[in-house]
Amino acid sequence: MSLITTHILDTSQGRPAQGVVVTLSRQKTDRQHWETLASGTTNADGRIADLLPDSTTLEAGIFRLRFAVGEYFAQLGVESFYPKVDICFQVQNSKQHYHVPLLLNPFGYTTYRGS
Repeated sequence: MSLITTHILDTSQGRPAQGVVVTLSRQKTDRQHWETLASGTTNADGRIADLLPDSTTLEAGIFRLRFAVGEYFAQLGVESFYPKVDICFQVQNSKQHYHVPLLLNPFGYTTYRGS
């Protein structure tokens, strides 16, 4: 399993958010630029199980998950406020699993560190 995973629930629909493009990046040492590490699209359960290959070794640092939520809501024909949601988080222990869920609706979102 990928060391970084995510799960998106569309709370306005009461179901997983399928078809959301998610991009994982790591902040470069200059703290101004980002390096894209991986990208994927959520499945019918709102998850991307294999965002990073199992063989990936994480280094401590700042990471960002970017969710293309505007495109998701546009496909549903729903007006939304946020075109993208960026969640930045810190990896301190490179051997831990980091699960970053996103609870989403057209005009707001919530996130937390999952398990």
